[in-house]
Formats: sequence, C-alpha cells, structure tokens
Amino acid sequence: MAINLKPFRVYDEHDVVNLYAYSGSIGLTAGDKVPKGTLVKVQGDGWKNTDEPTEMLGSPGASYNGTVSQRYGSTAKICQTSSGNVALGVLLHDIAEVDENGELLKFNPRKAAEMEVAISGQSAPVLSRGILLYSGDSIGTVVPGTKLYAGDSGAIITTNGDSAGYKVGHVLGASDTDGYALIKLEL
Repeated sequence: MAINLKPFRVYDEHDVVNLYAYSGSIGLTAGDKVPKGTLVKVQGDGWKNTDEPTEMLGSPGASYNGTVSQRYGSTAKICQTSSGNVALGVLLHDIAEVDENGELLKFNPRKAAEMEVAISGQSAPVLSRGILLYSGDSIGTVVPGTKLYAGDSGAIITTNGDSAGYKVGHVLGASDTDGYALIKLEL
C-alpha cells in the first residue's frame, strides 16, 4: 500500500505551512503524483525574507501573438525526506501535473483545487503538527505509543536505524484491517 491519508484529520490551520513549492520531477501520465502524506523537508536555503517570494515558471505551453501568459510559482522549495533528515511536515495535497484523463491541470486550476492537487511550482500545504489517519508500507502493523521517524522517499518509519534519526511523532491507535493507523505528528 502506498503512502496515503484518509480525510479524518485533526489540526490547527496555524500548523499548516503554505510557503514552499515541491521541487522534483513528476510524470505527465495519469496517476503520476507525489501522494499526500509524504514527509517533506526544506531544500536549499529554504524561505528567505530578502528573496522574491515568487518566480516565473515560464509559459504554460501555449503562446499566441500579442499575448503574455506567464506562470508564477514559489521561490522556496521542499523535497521528500530521507533517513536522518529534519522534516518540515507531511503534504496535505497530492502533487501532480495531470488529471485522471491525462489533461494538464495548469490549464484547469479549478479542477486541481477540487482534486486537492498542487501543481509543481505552486505552494503546497504542509502540515507540521496534528492527528492523521496515515497508511504506508513502512509502518506496517503498529501499536499505540510506537515512535515514528523520518525515512527515505518521504516515508514515515517505525525503526530508527540511523543514530541521527529524527522523531516525527507517535502512534495513537493500532493499525486497522485497511492498513491505516491513527498517528500524532509532532514537528
């Protein structure tokens, strides 16, 4: 089972960071995405007060004489965590370029919002603290009190194999038959 979140979530909007865009390649085939629930970290210098908050992403792909249609995105970037990294939080929305029919979402922002999808370059909501129903291959069967750590490829893991591993939270309820467990994220 891939990383995923169920709609049951308890968090304060003040614990959601909307300053960073996802930095990484995402395919243009329907189903290619970075799933919500992926643990992310700040990339490079992160967000700086002196930086321009937006950057030009370039033309959306269609150009016509006498028109200007640039896309703007966030300058500060995030990427998937790896073991031993300090995490910023988990993605609350998927990151994708196309919908289920292969149509580019940059031409249909309303549909992207309805699908709860952030397009690469745009700011993606990242949750740093809260209670979530989380699923992922890396946590397996867990019991309440199990500590959770940042793992590779944005996964949340239960074993700290790295001496510098960073705790991201703990489990509040045992894994259910559908593979989801109630976790408390504490970053």
